[in-house]
Amino acid sequence: MILDANRLFPAETAARSVAVRLYETVRDLPIISPHGHTDPRWFAQNEAFPNPTALLIQPDHYIFRMLYSQGISLESLGIPQVDGQSNADPREVWRIFAKNYYLFRGTPTRLWLDYTFENQFGLSKRLSSENADEYYDIIAKKLETPEFRPRALFEKFNIEVLSTTDTPLDTLEFHKAIQQSGWKGRVLPTFRPDSVIDAEYAGFLQNIEKLGQITGEDVGTWKGYLNALRNRRAFFKSMGATATDHGHLTAMTADLDPETAASLYGRILSGRSVPQEQEIFQAQMLTEMAGMSVEDGLTMQLHPGSVRNHNRLVYEKFGRDKGADMPSPTEYVRAMRPLLSKYGNDSRLTLILFTLDETAFSRELAPLAGHYPALKLGPPWWFHDSPEGMMRFREQATETAGFYNTVGFNDDTRAFLSIPSRHDVARRIDCAFLGRLVAEHRLDENEAFEVVQDLTVNLVKKAYKL
Repeated sequence: MILDANRLFPAETAARSVAVRLYETVRDLPIISPHGHTDPRWFAQNEAFPNPTALLIQPDHYIFRMLYSQGISLESLGIPQVDGQSNADPREVWRIFAKNYYLFRGTPTRLWLDYTFENQFGLSKRLSSENADEYYDIIAKKLETPEFRPRALFEKFNIEVLSTTDTPLDTLEFHKAIQQSGWKGRVLPTFRPDSVIDAEYAGFLQNIEKLGQITGEDVGTWKGYLNALRNRRAFFKSMGATATDHGHLTAMTADLDPETAASLYGRILSGRSVPQEQEIFQAQMLTEMAGMSVEDGLTMQLHPGSVRNHNRLVYEKFGRDKGADMPSPTEYVRAMRPLLSKYGNDSRLTLILFTLDETAFSRELAPLAGHYPALKLGPPWWFHDSPEGMMRFREQATETAGFYNTVGFNDDTRAFLSIPSRHDVARRIDCAFLGRLVAEHRLDENEAFEVVQDLTVNLVKKAYKL
């Protein structure tokens, strides 16, 4: 077998034995996936995935960004271009991937892929150029079977609920199709308004216009614009959404008076605003969104700190989300104060903060979450969705925020087959951390068994109202 049963558990015997016992109680619990980027079309249409490359490589920027970093072109990997071109042969792409599989040594991607190959496809030899075609043929043959259709995999993975991420202009037609199909799988939308809040977003003014058309509101006015957003939030909630998500560059918030906010919106709408005005507008909109969450009960998520599309050449040729987004330092204490001063003490708000700046955990985020009732800490995200990142999070956040100001784990993935493996890694690391606390007599073992259940299922259900 590729995988060792005790992977990621402590090397020290006493802590490891506790971790093993803890893991046995959560290993087979249902997966709650409250934030991610899987395609609802998969579950609505329930068609077979076309081939191993389209399923495992081309949707996963963790994979192709590593290959690209070694000089392998995105064209050769068949990554779709903005103009729609994608001519690479899937088997040849797979051979390139297999030949370069060694590049993933020591990375979480390797853990996820090995888990997928062994547990989903029964492959027990490490992928290499020598067995690339064997791998491809075995996976391709299984993808033709009913057991590997999206809905069957959803059930096999024991997913209790999975949330997608959707623009406010989305009709949610695929979510509606899922609900009307009679299938029992729970796939929920999430309201992500960046495209009508970020003035630098491609097609921003056209998006605002379309928002007005969809809702029948006069988005030429500040009041009409806010009403249009409330309208779409209500629609998303009627379709099962329990959360919103916001991907701003910074965590800056503002609390402008209505007249100043209306004037700023007019400036943004004119198309002549400067970057500083755009940043203040986004800051104001975070506070407005928090207020709307107090009204409608949708959990609010903030994912700041990513400089999007850092590689201009890749963006122009291949578009967004092609592995070229980069982490940036993020300040929270002063940035979040206007929003938290207004809504942070309101128990009707649940605001989940994420970060790509690990230096903020013990210095800013844990103290903030350890005080404000509305604030919770999201799990390690993106570049830190790794064994080391998860352990650093527990070590840095727990001493100030405790376990119960965190919200469990979410996988935040576009790669459907990686969901079980990502959750398995998170469960193992939590068991490893708790096992160490028990071995060091900082936690009773019976308490650890309660905590690991909460970290796996209970906290995420509570935070996301699931």
